[in-house]
Amino acid sequence: MPRTTDQAEYDGPPLPEEVTGQELDRAVINQLKGMPEKLAARVARHLAAAGMLIDEDPETAYRHTLAARARASRIAIVREAVGEAAYAAGHYAEALSELRAAKRMNGATAYLPMMADCHRALGHPEQSLKLAKSPSVANFAPEAKAEMTLVEAGARRDMGQLDAALRTLELAPLASKSRSSWVVRLRYAYADTLEAAGRESDALAWFHRTNAIDSDQLTDAADRAELLEKRMA
Repeated sequence: MPRTTDQAEYDGPPLPEEVTGQELDRAVINQLKGMPEKLAARVARHLAAAGMLIDEDPETAYRHTLAARARASRIAIVREAVGEAAYAAGHYAEALSELRAAKRMNGATAYLPMMADCHRALGHPEQSLKLAKSPSVANFAPEAKAEMTLVEAGARRDMGQLDAALRTLELAPLASKSRSSWVVRLRYAYADTLEAAGRESDALAWFHRTNAIDSDQLTDAADRAELLEKRMA
């Protein structure tokens, strides 16, 4: 007999034999310890498989997390995994629902930037701005704070508020000496917003500043700078 949708979700994608579940962080494994051993092992294997696939095949990773949720829906780390995989696969409504559930369970605020970006993707930038103003954001680590800044600036742009988007980005550490990816992305967003606002000379300077620290070529800042130079010549 063909499997029903619920049955197929419970089954999940085939598990690679080499995935044991021990690949997970110890803190994650500890959260599964209250479950029967065999059940915990199966959930762990689905979570580990999802973690391995989330960059190259987010849809299959998402299906692995659904199989984990079908067995352990009351465990926060499982709901978090579903939310993150749904986000990576572009299922933004599902991602928002799952991240909200995880936040209710463990009170964590680390999900806020991703939740805010889900609101943007769903066409609700004003909800993104509400999350960006959450008091806990002030205590975020620099990388997480940068993520929220990027979402907030994007939400401002969605609403046609270019000047407000620029002000948001200008409050971020654009001149940081760090070459971390979050600094690269902040600079790129600033350059892109400057160009959208018609400030081409400033945009060109910031595309160059982005490219100067983008050793991993996370952005197309060099190409954008070249196009601007041709246009301004």
